[in-house]
Amino acid sequence: MKITRIETSRPGGHTALLAVRIHTDEGIIGHGETWHIAGAVEAIIHDWMTQRLIGADPFEIEGHWRFLYERATNIGSRGAELRALSAVDLALWDIKAKSVGLPVWELLGGRSQDGVRTYHSIGYGEQKPQKIGRWPGYGQMGEKDEWNDYWKAVHEPAAFANEILAEGVGAVKLWTLDFAAHKPNGNIFVSHADIDEGLKPFHAIRDAVGDRLELILDGHGFFQLPMAIRIAEAMRPLRPLALEDVIRPDCVDTIRDFRDRGGCPVAVSEMLISTEDYRLLLEKRAADYVMIDPTWVGGISQTLKITDLAQAYNVPVMMHDCTGPFTLLAGIHVGVARGNVAWQETVRRNLRHTYPGWVTEPIVVRDGRCVAPTAPGLGTEWKEEIFAEPNIVRVSKL
Repeated sequence: MKITRIETSRPGGHTALLAVRIHTDEGIIGHGETWHIAGAVEAIIHDWMTQRLIGADPFEIEGHWRFLYERATNIGSRGAELRALSAVDLALWDIKAKSVGLPVWELLGGRSQDGVRTYHSIGYGEQKPQKIGRWPGYGQMGEKDEWNDYWKAVHEPAAFANEILAEGVGAVKLWTLDFAAHKPNGNIFVSHADIDEGLKPFHAIRDAVGDRLELILDGHGFFQLPMAIRIAEAMRPLRPLALEDVIRPDCVDTIRDFRDRGGCPVAVSEMLISTEDYRLLLEKRAADYVMIDPTWVGGISQTLKITDLAQAYNVPVMMHDCTGPFTLLAGIHVGVARGNVAWQETVRRNLRHTYPGWVTEPIVVRDGRCVAPTAPGLGTEWKEEIFAEPNIVRVSKL
């Protein structure tokens, strides 16, 4: 089998999501994706990686990964290069699993757990920048609508919590302190009043449903050590499942300080990239949970290795997804094959509204768990219209 064609698409001119398809001469098509600066990733795939991949055997997944990664390190492999490699890696695993008629998790060692327990993130209410100098997503609640759980968690926290529990989901993640970080010098000073305001939804959820719903605070890596400790001290009475990226993950030693002094379990970090980052994190005993985004760290191949590394330290894994359907599926496949994947992030807006517009088969969450896919490959495919005009499509072929 040979790779004959590689396609990329930015659906709707999306600046972040890059959809990828890899075609073979036997008609099997692999599907993948990555997120952030889609134009740069697109260029790396077509201008560089295709020189290795077009005409090559798609089954040589590890060989392709090492070749492309090692050569990318000549110029720095931590940015768009690794995101491009992530998208390609997913597509190659999809091809290999389809060729033998099995889901990817079967090729990763078989079933270790029936599905992966999910926690629900509030998602973004509004993804358009509000003014020059502000970034989409972070801290922007948007308006009330059917899919805006950010708005609901803040304004109707009791109803929100009961809805989540009724679906069988056992944990939620909120990022209600972003507004404080966006204030002048918000990374180095957050008032007690702002912390109290940001944590009101957490207290309201506890009052409404008690300990039946686990709570996670995401700080998006905004805060330096003194304020991160102040936030952790305020969270402590709420008995959180974890604090995720409350401290900026620039320095592993400082993350260790935060874990020791904050008194709450910490999850670190979707913002880490290489295996070496995670090795250092684990060696320094700086995390209670390892957080991985499969399409930022190097795809399924690298996610599996980091998950196994965390297992050696008896540290469980949380999988990140606030981005695309194949990122979510990559986490699920590794989670099914590895029993130390404790939680998989999901967003109701994405599962019920966004992803169904992009892929052919839904991703199933039942009784609070992401269900192990049974279809060959990753379990779904990009819809054909994703790779047609007016989307921004680029093709390299044999």
